Order: sequence, then C-alpha cells, then structure tokens
Amino acid sequence: MKLTLKRPLVIFDLETTGINTSADRIVEICMIKVFPEGHEELRTYRINPGIPIPPQATAVHGISDEDVADKPTFKMMAAELNQFMQECDFGGFNSNKFDFPMLVEEFYRAGVEFEVDKRKFIDAQRIFHVKEPRNLTAAYKFYCNRELENAHSAEADTLATWAILKAQIERYEDLPGDIDALHKMSGQSNLADLAGRFVYNDKGEIIFNFGKHKNKAVKDVLRDEPGYYNWMMDGDFPMQTKNVLTRIRQSMRNE
Repeated sequence: MKLTLKRPLVIFDLETTGINTSADRIVEICMIKVFPEGHEELRTYRINPGIPIPPQATAVHGISDEDVADKPTFKMMAAELNQFMQECDFGGFNSNKFDFPMLVEEFYRAGVEFEVDKRKFIDAQRIFHVKEPRNLTAAYKFYCNRELENAHSAEADTLATWAILKAQIERYEDLPGDIDALHKMSGQSNLADLAGRFVYNDKGEIIFNFGKHKNKAVKDVLRDEPGYYNWMMDGDFPMQTKNVLTRIRQSMRNE
C-alpha cells in the first residue's frame, strides 16, 4: 500500500530552547515537502531565537547561542515559511502535542495568523504507539532496520520520521493510506485548539477540556460568566488558544 496524497504533505521537526510553547522559541526547523506525484523537497534552517539557549537544551540538540548568532529570527523567515507550507497537510513525530503548536505560536508572535482549521495532521508517534509502543530511535530500528545517528538534530529526526511513516504504510495492510484517515488515527480530529484546551463533543459543540468548566460548552460559559474570557486572555495560554476563544465569542455576536 502507498500513501495517497490529495495535496502536499510537510514532514517536519523542530529543535527549540525548551518545551513551553508560550515562552520558548525555535532554533532549528527541517521540512520535507512531499508532493502528491512523489517529488520531495528538503529544507533545513537554523533560527536565532532572540533569547538565550539554555545549556540543558544545547545538551540535547547541540545548538548553542554562537551557532545561531548570525541566523535570521523566525519573524524574518515567517513569510517564506508560510509560503512554503501553504495548502499543505503536516506530519511529524510527537508533532501533534508539541511541534505543530510551537510552530503556530511562532507564526502568531511574528504577526502571521497561520491557517490551521483546514489542515490534516499525521503523527507517526501516535501510529507507532498504537502499533508498536516505543520511541523514535526504536521505531527507526524496528521499521527501517537502521540505527538512528545524530538523533535530536532536526534533519536526522525529520528524515527518520519520513522513513518510518513510509515503512508503516507498507507494513500494515489495515493501515489507511489516505491523509484523512491517518489524521483521525493521529488523535487530532476532536481538538478545537492545538493545545487541547477546547475539544468538540459528540454534538459538534466546542467545549472546555480543562478546569472548573470542563465538558461545558464554551458559548454557555461565555454567556453565563463573561469575565472568564478576560481571565483566559490575561492568562498563560497559547496565542492560538486565545485566538480560537476570540473567534467563538465573535461568532456569538452574529447569533
């Protein structure tokens, strides 16, 4: 079985200053753009995060402040990256929980509202955990029978992820070969925001997925407790989450 693409698929990986999508920044990004006809385009960029790279982060990915001192900031590259990713779906390894939310936050900080709603998200780690619960290095060994060298470099991890995803499609006859089905299997289909603060219930309503209002419709809470909107907007929530909340409130004005 081969992977069926309706539009380009961007397989990507990030190296960052840390794991907080609100406070941390990207220092390296690698992308493989896979076109429906099979052509692939690889791009790797080092990025100046504008903040110090903690020693513990450098210990993981090997990128120091000196390595990115003369590199462009994400804001300087945002337009080019946005153009490269237009009309594309996305794939990665643990990308649904971290890499994609981090990428979207960087676009927001750069003043670019990166379109999310129409994207499909394929997470090779999610498929791996469903089929063979292990990590990226073990997945590469299991599916490709190779040792992963230079792990935690964005390019090595991206190339390994793409190799794993292709091997998964070939290995499992019951695994769907289309993006829509893999998107659903990757566990992203019920999220209303990338951080998972809002989800869709069985009725298609957006509900809270945390805190005292968990499982309550967002619109109901905003009607009954208008101040909750300001509390979230002033809080340490991702910008994309706040944007979703704002869009919900604006839609209520038209009802």
